[in-house]
Order: sequence, then structure tokens, then C-alpha cells
Amino acid sequence: MKSVAALLLVGMLILWTELPTGSTWSCPPVRVTCAIPNPPNRCYTDRQCPRYKKCCQSSCGRRCLSRQPAFPV
Repeated sequence: MKSVAALLLVGMLILWTELPTGSTWSCPPVRVTCAIPNPPNRCYTDRQCPRYKKCCQSSCGRRCLSRQPAFPV
């Protein structure tokens, strides 16, 4: 019985580490494609970006982006 509880706890911890970091916005669409065949990536996951930024595909590789304002300023 204890092994089942430990296994459930480990499974819950694994799922908890895979949860999103709380950002509810999505990456903007990429309209231009880079001419470089294998562009460098500055990030691979949101955890590699500073707070309030998200790792998104850009025109040339992945990079950390801030959320765009809802209304143009």
C-alpha cells in the first residue's frame, strides 16, 4: 500500500513539473521565414526565459518574447 502511495506521489510530482508556467497568452504567428537553413535558438522552453516572457518561434529561430499590448500605444 505504501508503494502505491509513493508511486502516485512521484507521478503527481512529474505532472506538476510539466505544467505551464502560468502564462495564458500564446505566441504570435510567424509570417516571415528565415533564409538560414538551421537558425540558432536562444531558448527551447519558457523556463529559459525571464519572468513574463515566453519562448516563441520567431522569423529566425526561437527567442524570448514579451506579451504584445492588447491595444496599440
